[in-house]
Amino acid sequence: MSLTTIEGCASIGGVPLACPSDKKPLALAGRELRCPDGHSYRIVAGIPVLLGRELPDSHPYFEESRRAAEAERPAGTDSVGNRDEVDPFVQQEIVKTSGLLYRSVLGALTRYPIPEIPLPPGDGAQLLDIGCNWGRWSIAASQRGYRVIGIDPGIAGVEAAYRVSRALGQSPEFVVGDGRWLPFSDRSFDVVFSNGVLQHFSKDDARASIREAARVTRPGGKVLIQLANLLGVRQLFNQAKDALRDEQNIFRVRRWTPREMLSTFREHVGPARLTADSFFSLNAQLTDIDLMKPFPKAVVLASHSLKLLSRRVPPLALVADSVYIEASRVA
Repeated sequence: MSLTTIEGCASIGGVPLACPSDKKPLALAGRELRCPDGHSYRIVAGIPVLLGRELPDSHPYFEESRRAAEAERPAGTDSVGNRDEVDPFVQQEIVKTSGLLYRSVLGALTRYPIPEIPLPPGDGAQLLDIGCNWGRWSIAASQRGYRVIGIDPGIAGVEAAYRVSRALGQSPEFVVGDGRWLPFSDRSFDVVFSNGVLQHFSKDDARASIREAARVTRPGGKVLIQLANLLGVRQLFNQAKDALRDEQNIFRVRRWTPREMLSTFREHVGPARLTADSFFSLNAQLTDIDLMKPFPKAVVLASHSLKLLSRRVPPLALVADSVYIEASRVA
């Protein structure tokens, strides 16, 4: 990790760190980061653990990371993964991070499933990946030419992200933190990106994260976030199923209507538009089709065909299961 000090403020990857509680600058103090108001955060083997307690935890990862910080256990970020062997953490987390289409390769991945990020070449632009877990989108953005910082509440995922990115010859930076209380100074990023994460937040938490994404985005920058669309064919079925089961899982999928999504982003970020990401699934990645069995492969191919069609017939995106909301940050 490249924790440095710039004009007295701790920075990572050249981006100033801020206290998630009060947004004041953080300073390095031994193995801690401290703000002027006395809030302190541990650094575990180079990984800043920047978790506050202002909001209820949205995942067990939070408490696991706090325990790791209190114990100061080694984080293993000095090690680099093996390019030819898929990291054990990725093997066990692949369905949780990439979806049910990957059930057949649980524990049996033969390569890293790195997606194609829907962004133009980065040319050195600064990008934040909210909810990076083991780093697949951070790595995709890095390969696209962005300077990347990934943030996730789970220290085990951040450790894996470091190992995997280095094994693949990429150098994103990573911190442990909460997407609802981003530990960065205002206007620090050209792009804020998230896929497969905010769809699991309560809508209040998602709105908090969207406001934070806007805060840390520079004027003229972009916020690009994936959400689950209530009007998608698969999501209408899943919503009915969840209602019948009275689903209460804290990390369950929350589905938004296109109107809700667009109005929220226009209010908190700026001018926004909606585009299709996936049909019949929340994570149909054409780049991973070689990893899949015949049925998931057919789903991905059908999704891709409809996604291409939606570019010529934009209203089709309104019934995609997974959509991107792209908003431009106004001054």
